[in-house]
Amino acid sequence: MRKVMAFGAFDILHPGHLYYFREAKKLGDELIVVVATDSNIEKLKGSDPLNDQEQRLEVVKAVKSVDDAMLGSEENMFDIISELKPGIIALGYDQKVDGKGLRAFLEKNKINSEIVRIGAFEAERHKSSLIKKKLGIS
Repeated sequence: MRKVMAFGAFDILHPGHLYYFREAKKLGDELIVVVATDSNIEKLKGSDPLNDQEQRLEVVKAVKSVDDAMLGSEENMFDIISELKPGIIALGYDQKVDGKGLRAFLEKNKINSEIVRIGAFEAERHKSSLIKKKLGIS
């Protein structure tokens, strides 16, 4: 069975996220989604999420194309990769993940995962930062 792993905050779940999940799922047999913790979102984005990590996790778990979802690690976002060893790591088109750093982590830990970037789905409409801006939330 080929596992696919996807990562994100998923604070305001929108059609772009659903597209990301569907496209990631097509890459393998099982889609595992790792939801960022509140503290990691604050570190990466400089602001707190609207919905706490448990709420975001529960919403992602309810998505039809998601086989399993879990919270990421507080210390190292790559720890879950070592634990589950996915065949494919699906990254969103706008995720700020250092490809070199991720590849170095995979090589160091002898994990044979392919890294695939999923394209955007109507990025001019379905992007969390744009939705928050329209709602007056920054």
